[in-house]
Amino acid sequence: MQQLPIIDISPLYLPEQQGWEQVAQAIDQACCEWGFFYIKGHPISAARIDAVQQQARAFFALPSSDKLQIDITASRHHRGYGAVATEQLDPNLPSDLKETFDMGLHLPVDHPEVLAGKPLRGPNRHPDIPGWAELMESHYLDMQALAQTLLRAMTLALEVPRDFFDKRFEQPVSVLRFIHYPPRQTATSADQQGAGAHTDYGCVTLLYQDNAGGLQVRDVNGRWIDAPPIEGTFVVNLGDMMARWSNDRYLSTPHRVLSPLGVDRYSMPFFAEPHPDTLIECLPGCQDAEHPAKYPVTTCADFLLSRFADTYAYRRELK
Repeated sequence: MQQLPIIDISPLYLPEQQGWEQVAQAIDQACCEWGFFYIKGHPISAARIDAVQQQARAFFALPSSDKLQIDITASRHHRGYGAVATEQLDPNLPSDLKETFDMGLHLPVDHPEVLAGKPLRGPNRHPDIPGWAELMESHYLDMQALAQTLLRAMTLALEVPRDFFDKRFEQPVSVLRFIHYPPRQTATSADQQGAGAHTDYGCVTLLYQDNAGGLQVRDVNGRWIDAPPIEGTFVVNLGDMMARWSNDRYLSTPHRVLSPLGVDRYSMPFFAEPHPDTLIECLPGCQDAEHPAKYPVTTCADFLLSRFADTYAYRRELK
């Protein structure tokens, strides 16, 4: 039975950086062969995960009328609550059997980029739950720091300076998302999945999943394999921006969620995405005469907005 690699990243946090190259090599191999792997030895505590998950469950348990006070379809910068069937990740299947909450880097209404009307820029829209905003804003920053640690490790194989991604992730458009998947028997049809088959849009995704299971990854041979929860780990996968940067050296791998029977599933993905003006273009070390750049140059914001329009009906209406 195939299993995704599990990588201990604790050496990335040692002051003398012993073992850095070994971890970087393991990450590079996983990115090339799978585009998916687990990490352990990270600094996000079990207590933090438990606190965040409890708050997320409390939010999803609220009446729909309360959650819709921060309806994401009423937000021009894609923040807030997404009701069941708001997303359709697989265009060949019914809309997804899940509800969501999205937040990003909080920029106040008087921030220059917000005043300029730049897409995906603005304040977070938090529910009125005691302690929620403080906890989630802290968790967002800690998850961003973890993502950038992984990206620094990738710079060795990608032959770019150690601070390449750090410079591009100043004031990022990264997204922290909470997802509730109702039990499969609540589906409107047998074809409705928790999340239809898709690739992620950004650079790196860090996923915490509860014990319900349901995540599946499509391997290079087209077979779906389970990616079960493993205590103390995050599942890491690459998105389309990283595939474009690396000229498909690193894989952006299709995956899906099959809602479990009889139980609710909760997950917390963090989508690491750079500053919206960042150019997404093939890295010099990932192209040569025999392997020219496959993708045209774009920006982070333009690419994300094009993908959002494919997934969310309300984003198409905003265009």
